[in-house]
Amino acid sequence: MGLLITVLSSAFLATGGFLFGYDSGIITSTIALPTYHDYFNDPSDTVTGGIVSAFQGGAIAGTIFNMLLAHRLGRRWTIAVGSLVSIFGSALQAGAINMAMLIIGRFIGGVAVGQLTSTIPMYAGEISEAKYRGILSGLLQWMLTWGFFVAQWLGYGCSFNSGQFSWRFPLAFQCVPGVVLIGGIFFLQESPRWLMERDRHEEALASLKVLRSGTEEGIIDLEYREIRDVIIADRTLGNVTWKSIITKASWRKRLLLGCGVQAFGPLSGINVINYYGPRIYDILGISTREALLIIGISGALSIVWCTIGLAILDKVGRIKPLMISAAGLAAALLVNAVQAQYLVASNTAQLRSMVAMNFLFNFFYTPLGIISWVYPAEIFPVEVRSLGNAITTFTNWAINLILAQFSPQALTSLEFKYFYVFFCFNIIAFLCYWFFYPETKGRTLEQMDEIFGDQLVPHALQDPAAAEAAMEKDEKLHTEIYTNRAESGV
Repeated sequence: MGLLITVLSSAFLATGGFLFGYDSGIITSTIALPTYHDYFNDPSDTVTGGIVSAFQGGAIAGTIFNMLLAHRLGRRWTIAVGSLVSIFGSALQAGAINMAMLIIGRFIGGVAVGQLTSTIPMYAGEISEAKYRGILSGLLQWMLTWGFFVAQWLGYGCSFNSGQFSWRFPLAFQCVPGVVLIGGIFFLQESPRWLMERDRHEEALASLKVLRSGTEEGIIDLEYREIRDVIIADRTLGNVTWKSIITKASWRKRLLLGCGVQAFGPLSGINVINYYGPRIYDILGISTREALLIIGISGALSIVWCTIGLAILDKVGRIKPLMISAAGLAAALLVNAVQAQYLVASNTAQLRSMVAMNFLFNFFYTPLGIISWVYPAEIFPVEVRSLGNAITTFTNWAINLILAQFSPQALTSLEFKYFYVFFCFNIIAFLCYWFFYPETKGRTLEQMDEIFGDQLVPHALQDPAAAEAAMEKDEKLHTEIYTNRAESGV
């Protein structure tokens, strides 16, 4: 029963991923439609880049909001605020009467997605058991692919309409996931780890018992003690502030690794291909409608790849899939870049090969797409987990913003030579995964301190006797200190 509650909670939270994926997909078809170009008088490359990058700019603002307030608000309230912001931004986009209104709506919608993407994987990870954490945190990416899929086919279907409905209705549909989230978020259990860190111990234990109902009482008690012991141990080192994530060496290492895997997502080239797919296919002489159809088929296959990836993630781990992903992405980009140098427009076989390479690219992106959300959400201590996830997600969106703004001009000037840039980044990513990233599968969130070399107390789920002895010693020490102070009149 407890596992069912946790799975349903994580699946519901992943609705935020659907919102992200839907927006990514719908702007692809929107900016390619003749009806959109007619209404807004053929926006230039610079304006088109601004439309796409306004969303990334908003997402950056959303992550900054989380850096400042998310830890105080808690996981549920942060998601509630993000959902309301999303509904407002989506309504502005759908009702846009000029370019400024559309861009402002995109920015506000981005604020919401920035808040949600830096909270949802973390929230799902905090309520999950260690052996299922990868798949439950990774549901964000799975729902993202569904959002992208729905957007692609809805955009394709609406492209047959010759009026403003063809782009207004798909933009209005963005309101749906926001309404779903705000309608159900308060039925979820608050994160027991966040409650514990806020010294709301009874509420934390009650939440944990609901999430683990059906599990032996002793196991629940051990998990509760493990969470409590690690928080207490971290506090004994002194006051934890926002600066601790930078000043404490092991926490700084976690931050760099989290920012790295989030950066390698957009630096793989995925969003350039997703946002500007029709532009890329236009270079190959493929019409807008055919391009949208191809992208829709690719989106459907992405759901299959992501489902398989999630199913094996907690068995094979995080790092090996990341290495395979980086190598495959680099190879697909290199093949297309080389082929483009000898492109013969009338050569049907060559065009099919280049389209196939884009399908292969999306296949190899799957592990990175999933793990780029899972890994940062599981490596930070609870005291700075909201801050750490906000900073790593900020990194993702900042790079997305730069690429979204300059990619239209780069594609116009360089065409497929632009792919060499992302080929190099994927090679760098492969080497970083190999040399610097530790494996995290199967560990509880509290046991991450062992991986990063800053374990202070035995972990109750690993060694209950040692944890109990350490706690008794600690309690005895506190009693002696209290007694000595009382006797001396302090």
